[in-house]
Amino acid sequence: MSRFLQLHLLTSYPPANLNRDDLGRPKTAKMGGVDRLRVSSQSLKRNWRTSRVFAEALNAPLGDRTKLFGTQIFLHLITKGVTFKKAVDAAKQIAGVFGKNEAAADLKKAKDDDKDKMLAKLQKKWAARDKDNLGIAAYSLEQLNELEVLDISQLAFISIEEKQAAYALADKVVEGVDIGDKLDVLRDTTSSVDIALFGRMLADTPSKNIEAACQVAHAISVHGVVIEDDYFTAVDDLNDHSADAGAAHIGETGFAAGLFYSYVCINKTLLIENLNGDEALANKAIQALTEAAVKVAPEGKQNSFGSRAYASYVRAEVGDQQPRSLSVAFLKPLGKNVEDYASESITALELQAANFNKVYGHCYADSYTLNAIIAEGSMQDLLEFLTH
Repeated sequence: MSRFLQLHLLTSYPPANLNRDDLGRPKTAKMGGVDRLRVSSQSLKRNWRTSRVFAEALNAPLGDRTKLFGTQIFLHLITKGVTFKKAVDAAKQIAGVFGKNEAAADLKKAKDDDKDKMLAKLQKKWAARDKDNLGIAAYSLEQLNELEVLDISQLAFISIEEKQAAYALADKVVEGVDIGDKLDVLRDTTSSVDIALFGRMLADTPSKNIEAACQVAHAISVHGVVIEDDYFTAVDDLNDHSADAGAAHIGETGFAAGLFYSYVCINKTLLIENLNGDEALANKAIQALTEAAVKVAPEGKQNSFGSRAYASYVRAEVGDQQPRSLSVAFLKPLGKNVEDYASESITALELQAANFNKVYGHCYADSYTLNAIIAEGSMQDLLEFLTH
């Protein structure tokens, strides 16, 4: 079994705003002294792991990355007839296992106007969270404020086993059992593939951290870019223009087109270890992630640009050798005079892989390429290659 699996992907997107910065414009990075389009690894990983493609290919339980687990436990306890105070205390204890609880506001120092605004805000929050219409939003300000302690201060990645253990504890509360000394719900390994792949950090309980078995690089365009601006208007359908012929809305958004290089490295040995030795599940995880990486586009501004795309080229490598990205193939960006960016980028990528082999010796045990430009290779063969 090979320890490292590496994916090198080339994916072309038409005009789009795949991943926005704080100003709403496409993210960029300077590489080789030239501005490139960029899609962050965080954006890629979230889109992959939450995609329908990933879920259907995997067909196995996934974890939850959330700050709201205490709310779920509280609502579960309320539906079971547990009193408000008891439900809050128990949910706070259970959620606190995964990180520090948020603090409630000090109502004694708040003015009446501030209290009114606070009540309206909390009522709106709990009207949205109370999916079973338990009437939580009708609680008093003091009660709703007390519920603030249920939220975890930082996002926690919670596995299916930990969720089950937490709900089992909640059911003990329903039975009247004191759970104060029974809060050991954290696990070192998991069957939740997304946690096994991408890891999790618990700042307050580092011994239960799970090291990510998969590393994902920021995707960058293989060529330089200039962000363009789309000035647009919207027309009011019911305005007959007899009195006002102007637009009902005027807006502006940034966009650019690009051919992106993406890199993914999976430590299969660590993945199996994270999954408690389940190699069959690890293979399913590898295939599901590969299919998602090849097929799933970032969600940014999809309704405006329809920029969904499959990878045009995939180079897969397996072996025990030290992994390396091939991004240096594009340190010198493809020039303006290039007529066929797809073919030129594939040539540059394959040449860089060959050059690394000449200098360092063979950098992998075996490789497989899928090239949709010339209809070479197949998705099924790629998935089998990575898990044979």
